[in-house]
Amino acid sequence: MPRYKLTLEYDGGPYAGWQRQENDPSVQEALEKAATKLDGAPVIVQGAGRTDSGVHALGQVAHLDLVKDLAEDKVRDALNFHLKPNPIAVLQAERVDEDFHARFSAHQRHYLYRIIDRRQPLTLDRGQVWRVPRKLDAEAMHTAAQFLLGTHDFTTFRDAQCQADSPVKSIDAVSVARYGEEVQLTISAISFLHRQVRSITGSLVEVGVGKWTPADFKAALDAADRKRCGPVAPPDGLYLTGVDYPA
Repeated sequence: MPRYKLTLEYDGGPYAGWQRQENDPSVQEALEKAATKLDGAPVIVQGAGRTDSGVHALGQVAHLDLVKDLAEDKVRDALNFHLKPNPIAVLQAERVDEDFHARFSAHQRHYLYRIIDRRQPLTLDRGQVWRVPRKLDAEAMHTAAQFLLGTHDFTTFRDAQCQADSPVKSIDAVSVARYGEEVQLTISAISFLHRQVRSITGSLVEVGVGKWTPADFKAALDAADRKRCGPVAPPDGLYLTGVDYPA
């Protein structure tokens, strides 16, 4: 059975997350229904990251095995046809070896969190960013974020429902920068804890509005205590932007 690697873009707003749910719509379920229509047999789709309810993707990666041996562009276009009217797009379909696994072969995941700091309500970007009605100090947020680099016990930024075996993770790159009225957090690691990025973002915003100093942020991280986490940022502004694999 030929295996295909899919690069996906989606609006997570209508879904209860990536993973198949018993009673709620999911991105995985929509893709599997589309792939089953294409292949004429049940298809299971495996994703690189289990994005939460409401979280978006610009570069999610998944793989599937088909009975039919089809050209890559045919797989892409047929899946997009059967996905209508879901806000999900297959950007690319690539034939890969059978030992490729979207989740277990990945060695880097990249996320973006978008914040707009203005008092006025959002219109065009509603549901796509987090609106914070106070001006943020992006430089202070960036300074605080650098304490995340390296390997740490991230219990402070770990959701109570997280099922990971250990709270220890390694952050390889992190940055906060302003682009006009938008503040963007970018962060990269091999893997993340449940709601880790949203927990980090909410605490960095505490720095941005002046409630915390960068030293306070570091103290919260070092405490390894979930009670020290700031408010968890909403899913609206979070995007899985890319997943890296060995050449």
